[in-house]
Amino acid sequence: MSTFSPPALVNNVKHINKYAVLDLIRFSAGGISRVDIARQLGLTRAAVTTIVNDLLHANVIREAESIYRPAGRPPTVLEINPSTGYVLGIDVGATHLHILLTDMAARICEEQETEFDIRVGPQAGIAEIDRQVHLLLQKAGISLESILAIGIGVPGPIVADAGAVFMPPIMPGWNDYPIRDTLQQLWGCPVSVNNDAELGVLGEWAFGAGRGERNLAYIKVGTGIGAGLMVEGKIYRGVTGSAGEIGHLTIEEDGPLCACGNHGCLEAIAGGRAIALQAQEAVQKNQRTILSAIQPVESITAREVAQAARQGDLLAQKILARAGTHIGIAIAGLVNLLNPSLVIIGGGVAQTGDILLEPIRQAVQRRSLPAAVRAVRITTAMLGRRSSGLGAVIQALTIALHRMVDSKEIKVSQQARFQNAEISLDLQAKVGSLER
Repeated sequence: MSTFSPPALVNNVKHINKYAVLDLIRFSAGGISRVDIARQLGLTRAAVTTIVNDLLHANVIREAESIYRPAGRPPTVLEINPSTGYVLGIDVGATHLHILLTDMAARICEEQETEFDIRVGPQAGIAEIDRQVHLLLQKAGISLESILAIGIGVPGPIVADAGAVFMPPIMPGWNDYPIRDTLQQLWGCPVSVNNDAELGVLGEWAFGAGRGERNLAYIKVGTGIGAGLMVEGKIYRGVTGSAGEIGHLTIEEDGPLCACGNHGCLEAIAGGRAIALQAQEAVQKNQRTILSAIQPVESITAREVAQAARQGDLLAQKILARAGTHIGIAIAGLVNLLNPSLVIIGGGVAQTGDILLEPIRQAVQRRSLPAAVRAVRITTAMLGRRSSGLGAVIQALTIALHRMVDSKEIKVSQQARFQNAEISLDLQAKVGSLER
């Protein structure tokens, strides 16, 4: 007997198209018309009308007037209905915790950033994340039950199926810990766990410097250094989820020891901890710098080095310029390998602007192949420190919106089955009366 099932296949295609229409609406700045949806997705106007009516009926989207007003009556566009719930996006860094509360249109309702130490391990770390989430919700006057989904980014390679990290160099004690399952049980809603740099490229693609690009890289320069990669419009994770670990490319064969156990990694030379360590050593050698006012010397951080550099401190600028050169060497390899149109530099250290960015550009220009470097732009993150947090919001919204569509279709399907059952019983009754 054939296993081919035409009705199921048609339903699946319609389901896929509905997701595609929904995602096109949510990522179109200022909304999008039905005509443009049909044109961009290659669907008939009748198919688009059916799908849009379903989404309107489900209250997932709404109609609005276009913000672009040509002469005459403003055209009607479709946009996400922001009032159907809330999501959270959480960026967990090695030394910071950034939480964003948004509505369903990704508009920020509340946010907070606090210090955080990833080295405390999963139990204490998750307890602190949970505490900060409740503080933010209390401040916003929102209950946890109103949160439809949560996205979270962590600074380590992700095993997506397990919702855990595998051998993360700067997350001691977190290896194989069930982060996603633990948080879902704790918070009672769906949780998506992803790499922070991967979320950074997603955030910048959706809302920042990467809009309209299909091949780009986001380099997050913080305590560690990671890369989020988008290839042909899709996030590239690799076979095991560890793609983009640019911080562990060997730059100096006999260089300093890295947290991963190797020597001379980019992260050990140009990451936040390396920058802080270089500044501490300079102060201990009595080199002239305003950083010498910070005591004890061991407490000097990369953020303070960046602040000193912005204030004109020559030593701090020299340290950051050297870091930028090494980062540029690594990015040149990435440019030669992937040939992206855009490289975005983000993360806490990148907030120094051209002090770090210009050496990166110069190194990439010198070391990349002409065919690759002529097409690439290198810029700082438009979203600043929000890149990864907004990427986490996007993941949470994907879960929440798709679940809303699915649950509506399940209700419609159940109602249809109930109506069919009533019709069947009615027919049976009529047949029985005729037989009598």
